[in-house]
Amino acid sequence: MEGKKVLMTGNQAIARGFYEAGGLVAASYPGSPAVEILESIKREYRQIYSEFSVNEKVALEVAMGASFAGARALASMKHVGVNIAMDPLMTFTQTKTAGGFVLVSGDDPGMASSQNEQDNRIIGKFANMAVLDPCDSQEAKDFTKISLELSETYGMPVMLRITSRLCHSRGIVELLDREEKPAEGFKPDKTNFNMIPPNTFKKQFEMKERLESLSKAAMDLGINRLEKGNGSEVLIITSGLVYNNLMELNLDMPVLKLGLVYPLPLDAIRSLASDYRRLIVIEEMSPFIENELKINGIECEGKSYFSFTGELGIEEIEAGLLRAGIFEESRYSGKMGEDKSVPPRLPLFCAGCPHRPVFDILKKSGRKVVGDIGCYSLAGIFPIEVLDTIISMGSSLGIIKGMAKAMKLSGKSEPLVAVIGDSTFFHSGMTGMVNMLHQIDPEDNMTIVILNNGTTAMTGGQHTASSGSYASEDDMHVDLEVLLRAMGFENVRSVDQFKYKEAKEAIDEEIKRPGLSIVIATRPCALRFKIREPHFYVDPNVCIACRNCIRTNCPPLRMKKYEGIEKLKSSINPEMCVGCSVCSQVCPVGAIKRADGEVE
Repeated sequence: MEGKKVLMTGNQAIARGFYEAGGLVAASYPGSPAVEILESIKREYRQIYSEFSVNEKVALEVAMGASFAGARALASMKHVGVNIAMDPLMTFTQTKTAGGFVLVSGDDPGMASSQNEQDNRIIGKFANMAVLDPCDSQEAKDFTKISLELSETYGMPVMLRITSRLCHSRGIVELLDREEKPAEGFKPDKTNFNMIPPNTFKKQFEMKERLESLSKAAMDLGINRLEKGNGSEVLIITSGLVYNNLMELNLDMPVLKLGLVYPLPLDAIRSLASDYRRLIVIEEMSPFIENELKINGIECEGKSYFSFTGELGIEEIEAGLLRAGIFEESRYSGKMGEDKSVPPRLPLFCAGCPHRPVFDILKKSGRKVVGDIGCYSLAGIFPIEVLDTIISMGSSLGIIKGMAKAMKLSGKSEPLVAVIGDSTFFHSGMTGMVNMLHQIDPEDNMTIVILNNGTTAMTGGQHTASSGSYASEDDMHVDLEVLLRAMGFENVRSVDQFKYKEAKEAIDEEIKRPGLSIVIATRPCALRFKIREPHFYVDPNVCIACRNCIRTNCPPLRMKKYEGIEKLKSSINPEMCVGCSVCSQVCPVGAIKRADGEVE
């Protein structure tokens, strides 16, 4: 195995690095762009205990416990997931780590699949952690191993910060053999693990001292390097994938490539700065490195030439350097995008998705709907446009309650609806649900629809606590209706949304009912569980072109011209149809029939 070179995504490379480093325990909650790290560990490296926990806080705690027991441990999550894990993280970083610990944060410049664009280098600094920033798949693997070594050498949890482009792009990675690192077992040390006064006061000084020590050693670690150009008076400082994009410009300029972006090697940079007339920092999102240099008295430039948001590709870097006066003529700006002829494509619910009939029912209800985070967030955009708010995981339940209370106090009460998926409910919706029991008013008309499809569909179908409802091989089978009744809710009912008319009657009835109602929509994810029944077809001689079926927004449905019929009529692509029957049920004239001839 040693020396073999293969193509890997950044995510796969991190999984490989953890395996080679002797990692024993890994935990995560699925979230793009980092979800494939744990999927790769689960699929390729069975020596490692791995799990998708119910949320990022629990995932961090599982990995933290493994580190306490002397094992090398990894927790991975998307950038906003770190917010969920912040409570234990901020105290964990006070302790001196036993087994090496790496927290992988998948940041998303440009928000390709996220609700915001937070820069978690800032969180790393805030939590007093070292932050490493790899530039390609090989570095992603190498930096994972280095992170664990630094964690053990300096006694601190380390953040490996990656970005979405690096997570998903492929590069050549050299494979090495696994180095076994057995866990030494938990060695009780109350001064280190009991983070209550007076133990905590001493820890503040320890955190400061270890970061200062690491800063002094940073240029000797081999992950920060100076690439000397040919006689320029300008030094460019950069890190991560931006470094690779910068290299595409073939500049003959000195570049300081940082692998460790916090703490910075300030003494070394201060010494270098005296050799150059200008220092220009190129980094995506916030001016993190730029600000670190400035607050430490090192004069530099940066965000005045480059965007504060989105990715910095070759064009954007060149344009920024043009503004900075480094170039006089553009070679790429405005040229690389000349052939962008790919038509835009809206994201859609999958064929046979059980969420579609629920949103069709809610759209027809005309009620305000509070949304949440999941694949069903697609109902917030064209053409469905049912969801009126989407903020963060599990927030819908607190928001609908606050909204109901405020509207009542203003004399503007009206029935409100909130939707939340099963994975999101277990992640962070349960606390909001319990809070519903506090000062609940029978006149607060709220209907909660739990979309129980048995999976975390948005990120590729990882399990949830209720996956066992649909897959006997899954070891978690939390019955949502039993759970909600045990919490103290009485008005709970389940509906099969593929029985469209019955589901519509039930949801409409609950919306009209005063008080709090909970409707559990119970159909498994069509994509994960590969459900396929005989397909449907349209009889154009019966179809009246009312487009009721088209408005369900199912991908196989479209209007088309039939031979001998002047008017456009609906049609169904049999290759895409999974036979869910919803289109047939909303057809007012029975024009849509199952391939076996049955009319639903």
